[in-house]
Amino acid sequence: MQLDYVILGALALRRLSGYDLRRWMEGPGRYIGYGVKLPQIYRRLGTLVERGWVDFDVDPREGRPDAKVYRLTEEGEQALLAWARSPYEPSPRPMDPEFKLRFLFAGQLDPEIALDVVRTELAYRLKHDALSAAAPVPVEYEPQIDGLDADWAREVHTMAHEHGYAFTASYIAWLQLTEARLEARLGR
Repeated sequence: MQLDYVILGALALRRLSGYDLRRWMEGPGRYIGYGVKLPQIYRRLGTLVERGWVDFDVDPREGRPDAKVYRLTEEGEQALLAWARSPYEPSPRPMDPEFKLRFLFAGQLDPEIALDVVRTELAYRLKHDALSAAAPVPVEYEPQIDGLDADWAREVHTMAHEHGYAFTASYIAWLQLTEARLEARLGR
């Protein structure tokens, strides 16, 4: 179902063929972390046409097959707005694609929606992910392989923990900066 909102959100900005959607996902859209194959896009476009959320015009192409260029319908616009305004539930995984999809495709519709999504994500991350970088890895190791050094394994696990902490701390900082930017945009 997420792909439906990626397509609707992209079509809210401009008319696109299925191929254009895939090209966008491989280019500027690759950072949302939601990649799909071209057949999946065409299947979802067909479903969205059946629902009445998108429609298309045939664009004749010289020397190539004609292209279907899709556009958002009024019903599709209402579906996109309903999803954008529905409650956002953060995932336990930081940087889950659902946040990026919601921020990008719902947030583009209204700065208030973007701010609400960012605030919800930020509150969740501050509550659940603001861990101490100095927190030791609290596991006692009993190596099951001859020659495996438990102290070295603990060190490697600590480094991985520190990487996760640094990543999460930078994500929280970005959320805070984005919240401030959205508040400024809204004159708050």
